[in-house]
Amino acid sequence: MSNNDLVVSPAVDSTYELLLKYPLIKEAMEFLKLENEQTLKDQIQLTEIPAPTFSEKVRGIEYRKRLEQLGLKNIQTDEVGNVFGVRPGTGSGPTIVVCSHLDTVFPAGTDVEAKLKDGKVFAPGIADNGRGLAVVLTLLKVLNHFQIETKGDLLFGATVGEEGLGDLNGVKALFETRKDEIDAFISIEPGSPSRITYLATGSRRYSVTYKGRGGHSFADFGLASAIHALGRAVAMISQLETPNDPKTTFTVGTINGGTSVNTIAADANMVIDLRSTCQEELSRLEEKALKIIHLAAEEENARWNSEDIRVEIKQVGDRPAGSQPMDSPIVQAAAVSSRAIGFEPELDAPNSTDSNVPISLGIPAVTLGGGGDFGGIHTLKEYFDPTDAYVGPQQILLTLLGLAGVKNVSDPLIIGKKK
Repeated sequence: MSNNDLVVSPAVDSTYELLLKYPLIKEAMEFLKLENEQTLKDQIQLTEIPAPTFSEKVRGIEYRKRLEQLGLKNIQTDEVGNVFGVRPGTGSGPTIVVCSHLDTVFPAGTDVEAKLKDGKVFAPGIADNGRGLAVVLTLLKVLNHFQIETKGDLLFGATVGEEGLGDLNGVKALFETRKDEIDAFISIEPGSPSRITYLATGSRRYSVTYKGRGGHSFADFGLASAIHALGRAVAMISQLETPNDPKTTFTVGTINGGTSVNTIAADANMVIDLRSTCQEELSRLEEKALKIIHLAAEEENARWNSEDIRVEIKQVGDRPAGSQPMDSPIVQAAAVSSRAIGFEPELDAPNSTDSNVPISLGIPAVTLGGGGDFGGIHTLKEYFDPTDAYVGPQQILLTLLGLAGVKNVSDPLIIGKKK
């Protein structure tokens, strides 16, 4: 979406005029620049603690220690492993979450030791999301250093299960227990401070297994085949038609099964991925796909006058879709903050991040870039370039202060619930 379509309201403009004139804010911005090297050290240290999805406990324990050292109050590690604490405001503003995710896509045993080369840091997970975790700590540090009093409460921490089959289980758990408390949400991922993700791509993922008796390809010819049933399903799914707007997609991501070339397969499995930026379109696509999956079993059985083939369907992913107006206060705040440090804001295409959950619930949320350059995301060659990476924390700090309000300086741009 074009940034030219974004209109900034007088209220947002006036809020940032006040904030940017405030001497303490100017000092804080310089502090973040000077803190760039320490932020990178934190980033490397956290990255070198393995944290595969569903195995984030050790990193979570270390992260909690660091939040405690920075004086965060009422720190809790919940049942799924999320770690959050509160930096209290003056009591006259909203509650705003600032977080990153603990998990990485890399399995246990992956070498995550950081290696420096040509000014870059190479390590699996160094950008996604070692960067986000370090930036959360730096933001808390700068607020404490300058004793900046926000009007709203700030809920700092980290979630689990953001990646892959983690299925956003951490942020889902956070909102299941604290939905009525939270007024706005900022998640931090690697990327430029110009980047603003404010739309959520939803997804449904299914593991589908066809099962039959199986047998010898020649001696038992005439038995229904699990692989043939799966093939029928794949062929029909491939013919589905979906709208371009809202963007809605499907794919059969993996297939496996069978025993040998001369065996009628007794089992076959596929994992399918269905996505849309619209919850209604996602549900329609899901309904069509599930009908096809059952129909394929019926057709394979009918072909051989059999009842052998049955299908087992297991949902392995459910990420909600959602949207919010591009001129919502949280988007405007992020855009003005980006401009304030010399960047032209870019409103991202819909994406899948921790922000999906609050957006789907109607709670203002954005995912912002933590600064620095990077590459090789989700590969063993992942790297991070820390050159001028401090601009990420600068932009997020300004966004946060605009939303929460600052005592004796500005009112919150987010209206808090009565608690």
